[in-house]
Amino acid sequence: MVLAKVVGTVVSTNKEPKIKGIKFLLLEKIDPATTKGKKDYLVAMDSVGAGAGEIVFYVSGSSARMTAVTEGRPSDAAVTAVVDVIDLDGRQVYRKSQS
Repeated sequence: MVLAKVVGTVVSTNKEPKIKGIKFLLLEKIDPATTKGKKDYLVAMDSVGAGAGEIVFYVSGSSARMTAVTEGRPSDAAVTAVVDVIDLDGRQVYRKSQS
């Protein structure tokens, strides 16, 4: 799993029928020590209802097709969790309620 921040959405009118109704999120990978973006972006299917500005876990490859939302669908990245807290070396670097 990789940490990223939801920085936007991606909309596609014409698409493979198997991905109709799926929400697509634009993610930016983050540095877990600072939660700052790395300017490294990707699009992922949303399987948990994540929203703009939230820090999430995403999975890629075959793991991206193992959620209830993405099973049997062509996907290479899927958001699987919204992060509440990040602790690093005994220090809290992120808490959802404070951001």
